[in-house]
Amino acid sequence: MGIIIEAEHYRTVFHPAFETLKQKHFPHDPDDHLILHRSEIINRRGLFRILLDPDKEELFNTDFLVFISLHNYYVIAVVIDKKYHREKYGTAAYHPYHFCLVLMLERYAGFLSHEGSTGDVMAESRGRVEDQQLSGAYHNIWNTGTFYRPPSFFQNALSSRKLKLKPKSANIAGVQFADLLAHPIKQDILLEKGRIASLGGVFGPKICTAVRPKYNRHLYQGRIKGYGRIFLG
Repeated sequence: MGIIIEAEHYRTVFHPAFETLKQKHFPHDPDDHLILHRSEIINRRGLFRILLDPDKEELFNTDFLVFISLHNYYVIAVVIDKKYHREKYGTAAYHPYHFCLVLMLERYAGFLSHEGSTGDVMAESRGRVEDQQLSGAYHNIWNTGTFYRPPSFFQNALSSRKLKLKPKSANIAGVQFADLLAHPIKQDILLEKGRIASLGGVFGPKICTAVRPKYNRHLYQGRIKGYGRIFLG
């Protein structure tokens, strides 16, 4: 799940509004970061126990949908069927997480090129070994490019040869937001591809509907498939 947000909008609008959303529904000491982590919200852990109250849950859900619709950003979602990928390519199979990174960076760099802009890339830290591997994959893309794009394509668009990595505890609004969107959008793509029978629940489909206008699209045709929604499998 990738979220593209213009830096000034992120600093002055998106991040403050995200903190306001958290403080409104889960009052806490502002010196103690509250991280909106999907699994903790779903399981009503800690401060999220407040959502056991149906009225408060409805208020939070409503405000979150408004937040999704209100702000300026673009979404790139990549879903890979890892089992299919391994069976098809065997020992030559590309690391699925890194393969998703390639596809996401190709589209992100294309977006930046069209806008005449440059951009950073930040990912959520997943552990020392995983971080080293992902940083290496990013470095390879920067240095050698991909099958479809030369290194200059990325070097002209990406502002750093190094991948930024931050843990959940760093309270990065964009990382938390991506975490909250990732599961329902993944389910929506799997449903579209006939891999699951239903989305399950009622709030996930509402999130998917709210996100729909935010997908990265083909510049002239407005097509989302292959640009904002990519499925490998």
